[in-house]
Amino acid sequence: MDIPSVLLRLMGAALLTGALVVFGVSERSTTVSPALALVPISQSPSEVSANVDWKTGAKGHIPMPAGAMAAHASTLVAMPDNQPDALMAFWFAGDRESAPNVQIASASFNRATQTWGAARFVVNRHDIGAQLGFGLRRLGNPVAWLDASGRMHLFVVATGWGGWAAGRILHLQQRQDSQNADLEFEPVGLLPLSWLWNTSFLVRTAPLPLADGGMVLPAYFELGFKYPVALRFDSKGNFVGMVRISNKRYALQPALIANSPTHWMALMRDTREVGKIIAAQTVDAGQNWTDLPDLALDNPDSAIATLRSHGQHWLAHNDSPHSRERLALSRSPNGLDWNISLRLEEGSSGQEFSYPAIVQTNNSLWISYTDQRRSIAWQRLDLNANQTPQNSSASNEKDKP
Repeated sequence: MDIPSVLLRLMGAALLTGALVVFGVSERSTTVSPALALVPISQSPSEVSANVDWKTGAKGHIPMPAGAMAAHASTLVAMPDNQPDALMAFWFAGDRESAPNVQIASASFNRATQTWGAARFVVNRHDIGAQLGFGLRRLGNPVAWLDASGRMHLFVVATGWGGWAAGRILHLQQRQDSQNADLEFEPVGLLPLSWLWNTSFLVRTAPLPLADGGMVLPAYFELGFKYPVALRFDSKGNFVGMVRISNKRYALQPALIANSPTHWMALMRDTREVGKIIAAQTVDAGQNWTDLPDLALDNPDSAIATLRSHGQHWLAHNDSPHSRERLALSRSPNGLDWNISLRLEEGSSGQEFSYPAIVQTNNSLWISYTDQRRSIAWQRLDLNANQTPQNSSASNEKDKP
């Protein structure tokens, strides 16, 4: 058999597999019961203020684990007020993306010292694979969540043979006897999302918290067809069900935001050649989703991050149509109409500032993002009330909030 014939057969098999998985997903999608999103009073629409804005108060880089030469896909978690750490960061690091030595790293920002502590690896594919009883070839895209009891959960993309399109979502939870300083995780298992070995489901963006202590984890399917899904979990971290977010087949990495307890939006990465940020909404607390027109925001096939604060939507994103050299913070009163509020990074051709994460602690926004695939950068944004939106950073202070 000649090489072209082999390739054609392999391509046909891949497409058939993708079609079967898509069918399996549609069969597994369920109508989940309503669960109200957690929308703090301080973030209610009645407190919308066009004068509330942010300025850069401090910035720097999170320490890297010893020997790690590459870093990507960070996630941030705001910690409870009674904890010594204000927030924790997780990302994957190693020689390069998909390298055999890639692990999940973590570091925390201490309230007393106002500095990042040393980074350490908290998830090793060999150790977790041994506990699961099967091998893991790659790790990536960690997403962290604190459940109602304060226990940390990690959702990590894990693959066997194949690239990221063959990924599965591995659910890990904090060992009961470990604390932040010596955080350790144990596997809960692979999320049961399709009959074909749960293949080609990945995570990237932060969960949407629910009023009952549970959450909705945004995820996406990526084998041939691409589309986003919403995964429901209860307050203990038990998987409840899955609903498809969009009918579009080029949308992935959804970022969820709540306009009200029942009205949520999903903003999504666009894999088309000249893409825009894709949008969808639910008005019945996640039971059903409908597509909206694309936003008037360029998306160079790159991840985004969003949250609601002070009655406004805030979006960290690459605002160039073809590259990731610029990173911006934009604002919107409704999730549909956007304006750039702050320029987070303005790089030169070939540079990359990408995959942002965003959380709020007290009166500050914290943003982390990939810097040249070599490290994780961070910025702390402080309130800049009663001023019009800015297009440039207000401070060059390094590593000292």
